[in-house]
Amino acid sequence: MDRDIERSKVPEVTLVFWIIKILATTLGETGGDAVSMSMNLGYAVSSFIFIGIFVVAAAAQISAKKFHPFLYWLVVVATTTAGTTMADFADRSLGIGYPGGASLLFVLLMLSLAIWYRSAGSISVNTVSTPRIEMFYWVAILFSQTLGTALGDWMADTNGLGYERGALVFAAGLALIAAAYFYAGISRTLLFWAAFILTRPLGATLGDLLDKPLNNGGFAFSRFYASAILAAVIIACVALLPQRAGTHPGKTHTSAV
Repeated sequence: MDRDIERSKVPEVTLVFWIIKILATTLGETGGDAVSMSMNLGYAVSSFIFIGIFVVAAAAQISAKKFHPFLYWLVVVATTTAGTTMADFADRSLGIGYPGGASLLFVLLMLSLAIWYRSAGSISVNTVSTPRIEMFYWVAILFSQTLGTALGDWMADTNGLGYERGALVFAAGLALIAAAYFYAGISRTLLFWAAFILTRPLGATLGDLLDKPLNNGGFAFSRFYASAILAAVIIACVALLPQRAGTHPGKTHTSAV
C-alpha cells in the first residue's frame, strides 16, 4: 500500500514560483496602464474590465479539480492588472492619495485574511484544496496585489526615490524575507504573505521603469510592446520550468498498488 499525499490547488512555493510571480506583477503594471492610459479608458472602466476577467478566470480555477499551471498564472495576472487599475482609481480618481489608498487596501487585506483564518483556522497556502478555501485565497491575493501597486507608486513617486531606487528598496526587503526564511524561526505563512505583497510593488516599479517617459525616469518602452514581451516570457517559463501542486498537510489516503 502507498500513501498518496493530497495536493493543493496552488503550486509549490519555489524559486520558479517567485520568478513567475515577479514577471506577472510587472506585466500587471504595464498591461493595466496600457488599457487605462494608452487606450484612454480610464481607471474605473479598466477596473471593471479586469475585475470581470478575474472573476471568470478565478471561477474556472476554482472549479478545476487539480492544479493547472497556465490557468493558475492566468488568474494571478488577472489580479495584477485589476490591482493596478483599482489602486490607481483609489489613489487618483477618489482623491485619497497614496497614503490613503495604501491604508485602505491594507485594512481590506488584513480583514480578508482574518475572515479566512477565523473560518478555516489557517491562512497557509498549502491548505488551498477546496472551493471555499480557494475563494478566500483569491480574494486575499487580489487585495495584496492592489495594495502592492499603491505601495510601489507611493515609494517611487511621493518619496522621490524614482523607479530604479524604488525597485532596489523592495528587492532589499525581499532579500531580508529570504534571509529570515533560511535563518530565523519566523512563521513560514507570515513570510509567504509578506513576500507575496512585496513582489507586487517590485513589479510595479519595474513596470513603470520600462514604460514611463525618459524625462520621468523611465525607459519609454511602449506599454503594449513591454506587455507582449513579458507575456511571452511568462508563457515560456510556465511551459518550460518545472512546477507541481503543493501538498496539503495532514491529509493522506491509501490506494492499492
